[in-house]
Amino acid sequence: MVYEKFWSENPLIAKNKTEIWKLEKDGLKIFDDIPHYAANGFDSIPKENWDMFKWAGLYLQRPKEAGYWMMRVVIPGGILTYDQQITLANIAKDYGRDVYDITTRQAIQFHWLTIEQVPDILKRLEKVGMTTAGACGDITRNIIGNALAGVDSDELFDTREVLYDVFEYFRLNEDYSNLPRKYKMSISANIHNASNAEINCVSFNPATKVIDGVTEVGFHVKVGGGLSSVPMLAEELDLFILPEKTVEVAAAITTIFRDFGYREKRHRSRLKFLVADWGPERFKEKLLEYTGPLPEKGESAVKGWNAGYFYGIHKQKQDGLNYVGVNIPVGRLNPDEVIEFAEIAKKYGNGEIRNCNSQNLIIPNVPDEKLEELKQESIFERFPYQPKKFIGYSVSCTGIEYCNLALVETKNRMRTISETLDKEIDLDVPVRMHMVGCPNNCGQRAIAEIGLQGIKMKNQDKKMVEAFEIYVGGTLNEGGKFNEKLKGKVESEQLYHVLKELILFFKETKLLSETFLDFVERVGITELQIKLDDILAEVAV
Repeated sequence: MVYEKFWSENPLIAKNKTEIWKLEKDGLKIFDDIPHYAANGFDSIPKENWDMFKWAGLYLQRPKEAGYWMMRVVIPGGILTYDQQITLANIAKDYGRDVYDITTRQAIQFHWLTIEQVPDILKRLEKVGMTTAGACGDITRNIIGNALAGVDSDELFDTREVLYDVFEYFRLNEDYSNLPRKYKMSISANIHNASNAEINCVSFNPATKVIDGVTEVGFHVKVGGGLSSVPMLAEELDLFILPEKTVEVAAAITTIFRDFGYREKRHRSRLKFLVADWGPERFKEKLLEYTGPLPEKGESAVKGWNAGYFYGIHKQKQDGLNYVGVNIPVGRLNPDEVIEFAEIAKKYGNGEIRNCNSQNLIIPNVPDEKLEELKQESIFERFPYQPKKFIGYSVSCTGIEYCNLALVETKNRMRTISETLDKEIDLDVPVRMHMVGCPNNCGQRAIAEIGLQGIKMKNQDKKMVEAFEIYVGGTLNEGGKFNEKLKGKVESEQLYHVLKELILFFKETKLLSETFLDFVERVGITELQIKLDDILAEVAV
């Protein structure tokens, strides 16, 4: 199909420099140029072409001029085979200075790559059926799904085939590689909303509907969710989608975004702004122009929200098989640890590892008779399947260590704070804490019970220092609610103390089994603000 880029002739849009080069050359064409740049070195890459590398999953690390790249690898639904894990681990070992990060979209990130290394890395990935195309850039990003798809007793149906069909439809498809901006999709039939439906541009969520006297399983669709500096919760369309119609509906929604999405200003070019302006009813009417008639909504199968956490050892829906959900603190591993997990997955399961959007992983398909021996593996002393209440529920973006947008260091700080809180405070409930280095929200600060957003500020000595703002009360239960900012800025050096005092206040005042979210809703923001003011006043003395 050749489509008409009619927006290119509209004098009101397509004027920013990114849209201009995207019209001149498709982002995916960067794959053709990489061998030349690899042969001639970083200095041969024109500065104006740096952003095009996003379509190959490559961002320049901080500082850009040093020529080191961060690479993101697409992992549809988070499912990895044994061979893929070994390949990824060896790339991190050979080229990535031993850093291997699991992202909040179930993908993998490497750091410290040079352009000379990229062709060999792409060749290795291709050999095991993997790609970096679409990992970044104005294109369909890694499609996230239920990390337990196919083995989940809490799924309405197995979504693996549907997810792969949608992934293959968009993979390297130049009809959809020039979208207004990045575009995030989720497909999950887990009844606990494992894929965070409300913060995706498009999400397919489990539902049933009686059609011609037969109860069919399928999806409800939400559109227009997203975080960043202007977070929005997705709106549900009054439609029921049979699994076999998913590709068609996904293509139609993406076509609407491609052809009608805003392209004037980068910060207002996500699908959520179009949905907010049109409203779900107008969006649905436009969608039906492409798909033809679709049934109206049926019955949602979603029952609560698990935030993508699957810790512990649990029975699968297949008799005699189990899965083990493991904590990977802030999603960071080294290659030897990845290989160790791969070997364990092969020895006790079928070699698969599932990445979770909570930056953790799952070993599936472990027979009952192997469970006791599996539990003795020493790796679970470092990466427990029954983690503590803070480190087990801490999420962090990449931070200033590698990201050009970040204002503060996050990964090591989040890990240190959480592990120290676990040593000093004993709680009966976990606390979901997310730390981000800037307003772009890659660490999904807005849905955390305690969200920590990095800023720069002048301290009492008039020196510019790293600091944080504190947000409380985020959830995706019952359609979702973003957390709210407490007034006051906390210097990074004082962050641990402030958090500790705030959490001690929670511990001393909470009801039995009450979560931090429920606590915030019971006592209200005002009470928490008064407590934070007291803590900050004490710190300032």
